[in-house]
Amino acid sequence: MRQRSIRVSLLNSEVWGSKMRWSISIGKIAGTVVRIHVTFLLFLFVIGVIVFRQNGAEAAWDAVAFITLVFACIILHEFGHILMARFFGIKTRDVTLFPIGGVANIERMPERPYQELLVALAGPPIYLVIFLSIFLVSGKGLSDFDIEKINDTGTNLAIRVAAANVILMTFNLLPAFPMDGGRVLRAILAMWITKSKATKIAATIGQGMALFIGFMGFFGNPMLILIAVFIFIAAGSESETAIFHDITHDLTIRDAMIEAPARLHPRDTIRTVIDYLLGSTENEFLVIDNTELEIGTITRETLLLALASHDDGTQISSLMSRPEHFVYEYDSLENALTIFERCNDQALIVKDINNQISGLISRAAIAQAILIKTARPDWKFFRGGILSKSLPKFSHGQRVASLLP
Repeated sequence: MRQRSIRVSLLNSEVWGSKMRWSISIGKIAGTVVRIHVTFLLFLFVIGVIVFRQNGAEAAWDAVAFITLVFACIILHEFGHILMARFFGIKTRDVTLFPIGGVANIERMPERPYQELLVALAGPPIYLVIFLSIFLVSGKGLSDFDIEKINDTGTNLAIRVAAANVILMTFNLLPAFPMDGGRVLRAILAMWITKSKATKIAATIGQGMALFIGFMGFFGNPMLILIAVFIFIAAGSESETAIFHDITHDLTIRDAMIEAPARLHPRDTIRTVIDYLLGSTENEFLVIDNTELEIGTITRETLLLALASHDDGTQISSLMSRPEHFVYEYDSLENALTIFERCNDQALIVKDINNQISGLISRAAIAQAILIKTARPDWKFFRGGILSKSLPKFSHGQRVASLLP
């Protein structure tokens, strides 16, 4: 089960891409694209139908409006994090609205604990600002506030939204990873211990709190059970990621890299490449011309999917992923893992100390290295042994798999 978990986490790089394909862009705010996932629209539809059958059309529109406004507040809360992260030079490509809340596709996590602390703290105050703004505009005093009115459809819609913001702020400040309070806890712990240990502690606390919330849900509020499941899974995922970083920290990219990747030419066509795939087992390919000026990577899956949408004569240069990052043989393998966490590429191009291309590092290769170290923590990687000497060596002037006539 543990090995399967590692494979799912590292090899399924298309998860985020598939989420994006099911998302609708509704605009851009401060350089960050705002998307709505179709499951959120389905969620609104289901809620509307249920309320319509119970209380009629007016109540249904009120319920849909309330949920939409609450989730708009959640997006604003996400932008609190996004803008603080940008202050530290960290960009956010997009933020997507799901039925469980907003998910920001942040470029990378802050490197220093105090930065993560400030980024985590930048979100919850947005809820407080919204709450106070509603009462200021409505002309009501805080003494009139009653959080129980959130379920009273006879209460003004804006007041119910204000009550929801108080609940959201309180919930987010719980020290349950991956909520904002959990991230604050991790950032504080990381000032004294390693980030991976801090993550494990915060995630364990988060899972413990999730069990408590789920238990409370059995006493009348099934929604708490769903929230508990989300927190438990998310906290476990963060803890697992910390373990991956621990394992890869002391390995080099050379320990796991593909030293002799199959090479394709940018002018190779889908037709000739597919013929080649039928007799090969490679999943990732280096695409490079003789001058090494046009370079990229492409996967077996990309090539096979292209059959349905491109002509046989399409050159693979239009399909390949062009490198945004290069890594080096003696970099920490953790560096490659970090890059993979913020991009959808299946493989990265590896260079040697002379800045020459020496191979590829793939998600599958990292997963394999982690599996080995998980099964045998004392395992020593030795790439210069008999086995590696018997393999074909990478030659910069020779194409391992040339498909040009």
